[in-house]
Amino acid sequence: MPERSIRKATQRPPVEMLQPPGWPKPQGYANGIKARGEMVFVGGMVGWDADGRFPDGFVAQARQALENIVAVLAEGGAAPEHVVRLTWYVLDMDEYLAARKELGRAYRDIMGMNFPAMALVEVRRLVEPAARLEIEATAVLPE
Repeated sequence: MPERSIRKATQRPPVEMLQPPGWPKPQGYANGIKARGEMVFVGGMVGWDADGRFPDGFVAQARQALENIVAVLAEGGAAPEHVVRLTWYVLDMDEYLAARKELGRAYRDIMGMNFPAMALVEVRRLVEPAARLEIEATAVLPE
């Protein structure tokens, strides 16, 4: 088994929030982030557990998808505070919007108060038929 370097995931990368003058302050995300360091890319995570089972409900699947992202980040020596970008793909934008308050709580429970640059895209279909959403992440570890 090849050796891998594990970093202590406690130091946040030096990031600069990119907020053009006069723009409204984003709520729960950043317009842009400038970061320097080693990058960790997490492919699209759906809300299934290690046995491939999906919980019932949009928020439960979102919670599991975020937990899956954190598990992959840990394999790369990263943690939620290192995430600089998330892309959410949802089957139903109205389902997402209706669950925002509960989603916010689940997000903060897992990702903390880190609000990276984000995109939210409604899609017609995901590869896994039971999936309600899929989330990609990019993290930057400090140099």
